[in-house]
Amino acid sequence: QVQLAESGGGLVQAGGSLRLACVASGSISRLNVMGWYRQAPGNQRELVATITFAGTPNYADSVKGRFTVSRDDAKNSVYLQMNSLKPEDTAVYYCNCKSATTINRFNYWGQGTQVTVSS
Repeated sequence: QVQLAESGGGLVQAGGSLRLACVASGSISRLNVMGWYRQAPGNQRELVATITFAGTPNYADSVKGRFTVSRDDAKNSVYLQMNSLKPEDTAVYYCNCKSATTINRFNYWGQGTQVTVSS
């Protein structure tokens, strides 16, 4: 059974920084894409940033230049460094790990961690 556990959320003032971490437990194919999505009240869940097993990142336009996604495969972990935070970044942030190929597909989610940015 694969589980994803997020940490690092909290309350921060606009312009501040937070670092989210997600640790995956259980057996997961190394051919995966790990990343972060977020959902604000009344909105759909949206992509924030992902990073492939090869280290290739992908960012939503709204966070480019402010957020950095990274991974440590030795620790089965993915991180999200969030700088220059804005009130519109307020949301529940979810860790995700999904298959990078069409063989043996999987898609796992964490429980989410709240990020609140005050103005």
